[in-house]
Amino acid sequence: MLGAQYSSNAYRLYIEGSILAVVARNRIKSAISLYQIIIIKQYKYQFDFKFINSINPRTMTKFVKKDQLSSSWYEIDATNAVVGRLATIISKIIRGKNKTTFTPHMDDGDFVVVKNIEQIKFTGKKFQNKKYYKHTGHPGGIKEITPEKLKEKKPGEVLKLAVKRMLPGGVLGRKQLTKLKIYTGNDHPHSSQNPKIIELEKLNTKNITKN
Repeated sequence: MLGAQYSSNAYRLYIEGSILAVVARNRIKSAISLYQIIIIKQYKYQFDFKFINSINPRTMTKFVKKDQLSSSWYEIDATNAVVGRLATIISKIIRGKNKTTFTPHMDDGDFVVVKNIEQIKFTGKKFQNKKYYKHTGHPGGIKEITPEKLKEKKPGEVLKLAVKRMLPGGVLGRKQLTKLKIYTGNDHPHSSQNPKIIELEKLNTKNITKN
């Protein structure tokens, strides 16, 4: 028997782990049956199963299914917006964390349109001193670039990199990143979607830099 192989504490943890594993699969009846088997075999350890009886599968958290997914559109003016703070707001929206139906493993986020990206700001001296690194894979192939130079080549890449690093890695993160639409100037081709306007300064005055 397992009781002879394990110490009393180790065996108790083994039994508790087995029960919790059954509960996690919503097999409440099986968990109660397992408890009855333990009592019948006259093991010395008694467990409090009141919490099992109180669990109702109907009231447990339910994840959204594919056919229930829906997306909205939001518009943000990046004029004088702080990169890090703006990226935090965007990452939450495109991940779906602004919804009560947030499901970590599903693409349940909304689309975000960012305009006037050329007017985005960094705090302090990070715009000149911060460095992005990448490597070609060959010996001595490390490359570095500052946000100032990167912005000259690709104005939206600075914000895109900040948001990307706040998303999960893998296929899901890459798919969610496609919901971020970045444009220079005040015009964009998504006006037909009637995006809801998010005013950064009303959310927090620190979202906008005065420099």
